[in-house]
Amino acid sequence: MDAVGSSVRRSPVQQRSVERVNQMLDAAAALLDEGGYDALSTRAVAARAEVPIGSIYRFFRDKRGLADALARRNLERFLARIERRLTGAADRPDMVDLVVDEYVEMKRTVPGFAVIDFGENRAVAESLATHLTGRLLSGQAAGPGAGDLNRTLLIAVEAADALLKLAFRESPEGDPFYIAETKRLLRAYLERALPR
Repeated sequence: MDAVGSSVRRSPVQQRSVERVNQMLDAAAALLDEGGYDALSTRAVAARAEVPIGSIYRFFRDKRGLADALARRNLERFLARIERRLTGAADRPDMVDLVVDEYVEMKRTVPGFAVIDFGENRAVAESLATHLTGRLLSGQAAGPGAGDLNRTLLIAVEAADALLKLAFRESPEGDPFYIAETKRLLRAYLERALPR
């Protein structure tokens, strides 16, 4: 089960249900942008999405379930976007810049992402670290060092998360100094661990 499994009642299967869930998550994201987490409620989401309240409870247990599902969707979109950006990236410093730049871009432009990016959830950090490990090891045998690389990337993800939160606390657009320092820290830390 995924990171939000305990808060989501069931996953949509039919296309119509998928569209309705996305409509509800879009409404939740808009409410987050307008009033922060306190503005989010199942009733407000139902009204904004123009769906019966029962539709909300069909898929989500509560407000936290909505937030968790939005965080999962944000992670899936982030991973897809970095895959597009990383295709053709020639060297590892570019990879760091591209991943951080994509996060910053989503923080600035994706509805609801400024309030709930990926959630406060170790499983999300682990998922991102595992994805990046697979990306770095693509075309190579996993070998015994893969676990160490995954743990190193988990540390990098957690450190970047803390520093980028600081950047966006300092400025709604993200303080450029902290963003640049995040990149420098990641490059220095990962230099010793990245496969050559």
